[in-house]
Amino acid sequence: MIRMSVSRILPFLLLAMLLASCSRKYKIEGSSSVTSLDGKMLFLKTLRNGEWVAIDSAEVIHGLFKMNGKADSVMVVTLYMDHEGIMPLVLENGKIEVAISNSQLIAKGTPLNDKLYEFIDKRNEMEVKIEELERKEARMVLDGANLEDVHAQLQQEGEALVKEMNDYVKQFITDNFENVLGPSVFMMMCSALPYPVMTPQIEDIMKTAPLAFKDSPLVKEFLSKAKENMKLLEEHRRMEENAVNASQN
Repeated sequence: MIRMSVSRILPFLLLAMLLASCSRKYKIEGSSSVTSLDGKMLFLKTLRNGEWVAIDSAEVIHGLFKMNGKADSVMVVTLYMDHEGIMPLVLENGKIEVAISNSQLIAKGTPLNDKLYEFIDKRNEMEVKIEELERKEARMVLDGANLEDVHAQLQQEGEALVKEMNDYVKQFITDNFENVLGPSVFMMMCSALPYPVMTPQIEDIMKTAPLAFKDSPLVKEFLSKAKENMKLLEEHRRMEENAVNASQN
């Protein structure tokens, strides 16, 4: 239905990440063309002390909903319907315009929301290009091209596209080290891993990451678990090598 992988990234986007201590006023004006949302209650939720807490709510009436209030700090929250996460939002000072349709989710009107959804849209476009390679392969083979030649060509194209996307994600995180988007998108990237582990891309990001970024609660927790897992993997590798050596002697 929607390109953004909400179910995968939301667990890592929901924690409130502090930017400043002064009070801010937010105003959310939303519209929805999804008829099933009409009459439903929507909630803004964040994670506090291990529990999901609703900090605001509104009913969708004739495709429209509104929320407003004060936020002590800039934070990443999630718009929920019942227990289903719909989309991330940056709760910051100003008017946030939210649009929900069967094909798109977007939040705009404030600097960080504009930046976040520009990133999500561009990353989704890159993912579509990568997925399109499979269909391209089938078309080329049907047109009479040699399968091995096609596969080699598209593998090279695919590797180039994946590198382009990874570089884009890394640059976005680096550019936003000092605000809530950096840690949030970092955790979105890490959520694609089967379990926390230090990859070359993550290690590369950490080389230039400031202390404030590394001390973000979720980033700090991820790094701790990733380093533990790396030790376990290394121990497992050594045990396998010892077993192989023992069987050869």
